[in-house]
Amino acid sequence: MAVEIERKFLVDKSAWESYPKDKPHYLRQGYLFKDLIKTARVRVSDETGYLTIKGKTIGISRAEYEFEIPREEAEELLTQFCETVIMKHRFIIPFAEKLWEVDVFLGDNEGLIVAEIELVDEGETFTLPPFITTEVTGTRKYYNSQLAANPYKYWEE
Repeated sequence: MAVEIERKFLVDKSAWESYPKDKPHYLRQGYLFKDLIKTARVRVSDETGYLTIKGKTIGISRAEYEFEIPREEAEELLTQFCETVIMKHRFIIPFAEKLWEVDVFLGDNEGLIVAEIELVDEGETFTLPPFITTEVTGTRKYYNSQLAANPYKYWEE
């Protein structure tokens, strides 16, 4: 079984803006279905489409299966079967021998910046980049599937 082990953090906007980075990937994604036990996501990235199925999160791990699909089919799935679509710029940041994915959200989630790191095991240690603030691993409102249903711009601070 494919397993995703991931931790998620908020990003300080001013520290992020001054941090050196390459050009981002533009991503659009929507959800074919989602509940507490499983989700099915379709994503369009640059030239490729993906279909991803994720299981229930236990600790910081969950089953994950991802399949590359033709971009045109991914676009059709987004248009015909996803009620909402989230958009973001994803930056891949190497730091202290790890890769961080930093998502700068657009549209209804603009203003939110989240960093994720995928780990080999739940107990793995790592060093935080200087732009990281609060850990939000396991906080449902920061799941992409939740951001599609309840965008950041509607949150009450």
